[in-house]
Amino acid sequence: MLRLHLRSKSTMSGSSVINYPQEFVNFLNSSPTPYHAVHNIKSHLQSNGFVELKETDPWESHFKKLGKYFVTRNNSSIVAFVVGGKWKPGNPVAIVGAHTDSPVLRIKPISKRTNEGFSQIGVECYGGGIWHSWFDSDLSVAGRVMVQDSKSKNIVSRLVDLKKPLLKIPTLAIHLDRDVNTKFEFNKETQLLPIAGLSIKDKKEETKKSEGCCGDSQPLSEDQFSSLKSIIERHHEDLLELIRKDLELENVTDIEDFELILYDHKPSTLGGIHDEFVFSGRLDNLTSCFTSMHGITEAADTGLSEDEGIRMVAMFDHEEIGSSSAQGADSNFLPNVLERITPLAGSDDVQQTSASSLLQSAAKSFFLSSDVAHAVHPNYSSKHETQHKPQFGAGPVVKINANQRYMTNSPGLVLLKKIADEAEIPLQLFVGANNVPCGSTIGPILASKTGIRTLDIGNPILSMHSIRETGSAKDIELQVKLFKKFFERYSELQHTIEV
Repeated sequence: MLRLHLRSKSTMSGSSVINYPQEFVNFLNSSPTPYHAVHNIKSHLQSNGFVELKETDPWESHFKKLGKYFVTRNNSSIVAFVVGGKWKPGNPVAIVGAHTDSPVLRIKPISKRTNEGFSQIGVECYGGGIWHSWFDSDLSVAGRVMVQDSKSKNIVSRLVDLKKPLLKIPTLAIHLDRDVNTKFEFNKETQLLPIAGLSIKDKKEETKKSEGCCGDSQPLSEDQFSSLKSIIERHHEDLLELIRKDLELENVTDIEDFELILYDHKPSTLGGIHDEFVFSGRLDNLTSCFTSMHGITEAADTGLSEDEGIRMVAMFDHEEIGSSSAQGADSNFLPNVLERITPLAGSDDVQQTSASSLLQSAAKSFFLSSDVAHAVHPNYSSKHETQHKPQFGAGPVVKINANQRYMTNSPGLVLLKKIADEAEIPLQLFVGANNVPCGSTIGPILASKTGIRTLDIGNPILSMHSIRETGSAKDIELQVKLFKKFFERYSELQHTIEV
């Protein structure tokens, strides 16, 4: 069943405060997939008074000043916003953006494999992962499953997290590959293939299973037609049985289809001599999802009645593969939300203004594109430009690139510096070395789609795109506080910097 993250608090001076590093670890452990992450973000927003909107419904009657709202797409992307008490159409929107996905292995539509007495699962590489880091890890499975509801008979989406070490991608013994420590190469199609069990089983066990322990799994009769092979023909029935039990379904055949992701079964944790590190997968980019989620909820009631703008977070799926999807940053998701809300006055008569209010709002707004940054690696410091080496615990990193792989410019940097000064949050600057390729973010995509001024920022981590990354525990709270101050102060400060 779905495991929700629990709020961890510590007491200081008689008041209850959030233990950000531990709560972040809890969030990571309950968010093995983008679907789980968005579910947990929704739960956090709802517990803080946010109301869900549907893209299929009109929003005019819901939109009110001081209102708190969120909308999802595909259950893997989410936009949440808070309306200031002095909001008017054409006023600014302060946005923090992030992404919910990470490089992973995903189970193929036809995954059933057997070889040399082993049951194996066919997987597909998603994103630019450091795939050798997946070898010899204990892997579990999570995702969403489309099932037939026993009452309504409709097909509904259910979250599943099997929370069990099910799969392993074993390395070849050094005795059979003497060059493994100098050159580790492998075929991603045939050698990045997890084992799931043994395919040679006791006849009594097979007989027992055929008598009904896995529900109604009989083949189709000759007069039935199916456009695709049945779920039992495409996937190992043992895996389907685990899903059936987890979702408490009557029969395996209640499973229509699924999107399942492999993840490291080893829990996320605080580590280091003084618990100064976060050891986990998916730091890229659940870090920014977590900090922006807390930033907007903690700022939601501070100074909101006097705020002239809208405060917003936007978290997208599919950044790791280019963002070109219906729910990616390169989709119409965020532009559609802005187009729907910026003309609304938020008054009782729900009077709307002209569409030009969207253009006015875009010209006044600001987008903090938040994705993790490369911390300087103590064993590979030569990979960094000598004057730009982000350190753990030294604050969020402002990312700059002359070729516009990052969107930071001097007016945006001046604005963020003012906000960081007020919040007393240190900032770091990062420029990649000229001889090392530079990555990119959702920042350039959304800046070009909306015309909104944009700055790229993120917390530093090590081993980016590995199955197990390392971040700084201290930096979590620093980024939450920076985003909180950004939401509270942007509408007023944006008047003071002219371009």
